[in-house]
Amino acid sequence: MAPIALEPEDHSRDAAFAKVLHGKSAGGRGGFMSMMGKDPVAQKAAVDEYFKHWDNKDAGTETQETREARKAEYATLTRHYYNLATDLYEYGWGASFHFCRFAYGEPFNQAIARHEHYLAHSMGLKDGMKVLDVGCGVGGPAREIAKFAGVNIVGLNNNDYQIERATRYAAKEGMSSQLSFTKGDFMQMSFPANSFDAVYAIEATVHAPSLEGVYSQIFRVLKPGGVFGVYEWLMTDAYDNDNPKQREIRLGIEQGDGISNMVRISEALAAIKAAGFVLEHHEDLADRPDTRPWYYPLAGNFRMIGSFGDIFTVARMTKVGRGAIHQFVGLLETVGIASKGTQKTADSLARAADALVAGGEQKLFTPMYLMVARKPQ
Repeated sequence: MAPIALEPEDHSRDAAFAKVLHGKSAGGRGGFMSMMGKDPVAQKAAVDEYFKHWDNKDAGTETQETREARKAEYATLTRHYYNLATDLYEYGWGASFHFCRFAYGEPFNQAIARHEHYLAHSMGLKDGMKVLDVGCGVGGPAREIAKFAGVNIVGLNNNDYQIERATRYAAKEGMSSQLSFTKGDFMQMSFPANSFDAVYAIEATVHAPSLEGVYSQIFRVLKPGGVFGVYEWLMTDAYDNDNPKQREIRLGIEQGDGISNMVRISEALAAIKAAGFVLEHHEDLADRPDTRPWYYPLAGNFRMIGSFGDIFTVARMTKVGRGAIHQFVGLLETVGIASKGTQKTADSLARAADALVAGGEQKLFTPMYLMVARKPQ
């Protein structure tokens, strides 16, 4: 693996910025209401810092140099993406920021939980294990897996706002003794070697500038014999970067989801082996013959909803629903209730939704490439 330049960490700077930007919204209900409480100057700084990597850099003009520039600032890019997008995620999707498979008639929230349970089951998580969640978001999967498997989980995250929200949710559910959340860059973890019985990552390590780099860090902190399970975002090996239409799909996903460098399945498999793992199982779960595809909520397909409650989730994802949000957020910006840049962020997420659906339909992208691997004894 070629050496990856790591961004210097400055936790004090990040915490101070998050406090100014988010104010008291970390302690609020989350979702749409939290969007209203941002500091406009800090919001503009986050918007400018994030979108400098994407504005006027479309698929037709993208170069290797522009991708390398994103990789060089991977931690800052990801941190500001979630500074901008977390409230929108909670509003539109919930507290578990990931996709899932859907069984016939299965409600959305049940399917999300089953996807988390399946990873825990595939890894063989047991009562009392010490487990690391790499890229834990606001802690939705950690809370669910801790309940399901009886494990103790440490969530690693480089976004202070998400750590505050995750900690608050854990306390609200009486799980503070079972869950903790810590600040850090998963490319340079501060944990001692051989610290954890198991490690998992759910659609998070895609933010790494190098999969081999982050997998090597995971290998280091795992105990000998420990298990690593991951749902990885990957382009399939059918993806052709020389095809302008396919490149536009990949770039749309990356821009709307804070990703510096997404790679193909074959590269991920090579990376996990190069990190030292013994790969026990790997499979693209998106290829399972499910009655409803993983991307159906993003496609706004009402015919596939599994429960009455799912109507509202799917409605927000339709073109009409996204258009309404665009207009409403624009109005809130105009009257000064929402900070400038909220609409731009929502539009970027909408673009990503279209690219994700296109990638799924054309079998060019998967958000659920399952790999279960073990550190040798």
